Amino acid sequence: MTYIMSNGSYHVQWEFAMIDRIDHIVMNCRDVEATASWYERALGFEREAYQSPTEPGQRIALKFGRQKFNLRPTGSPGWATCKVDVPGSLDLCFITEGSLKPIIERWKRLGIPITAGPAPRTGALGRMTSIYCEDPDGNLVEVATYSADT
Repeated sequence: MTYIMSNGSYHVQWEFAMIDRIDHIVMNCRDVEATASWYERALGFEREAYQSPTEPGQRIALKFGRQKFNLRPTGSPGWATCKVDVPGSLDLCFITEGSLKPIIERWKRLGIPITAGPAPRTGALGRMTSIYCEDPDGNLVEVATYSADT
């Protein structure tokens, strides 16, 4: 660890990156099948059935890129989870390459209402353009692009 001064303040600089990426997020949901189906249709996620190495029973995950969501039925025993497992409490932002137009058209075709946008926002890498909707549990789902969206 090294301390560096920038703009009159000291900041910590690590010799190595402690965290590389998010591997997965456990999403609490009222109805696993409805949630899985919505993300497959709305965002093209891939459904994966898997078995926990520590608990019996089949589980469902949604894969996209190098990440996945494990879908947990709220109140389900056998899962290590947060103290309050309320469905609909997430605000998620997904990045797409290129224009938002194909997503807007897909959502219109599927009857998914856009609740905000397209509008400029600020993301982890700077200025982006995004649209919003809600999934079946009421989670806020944002899809954004850093590309100039024409």
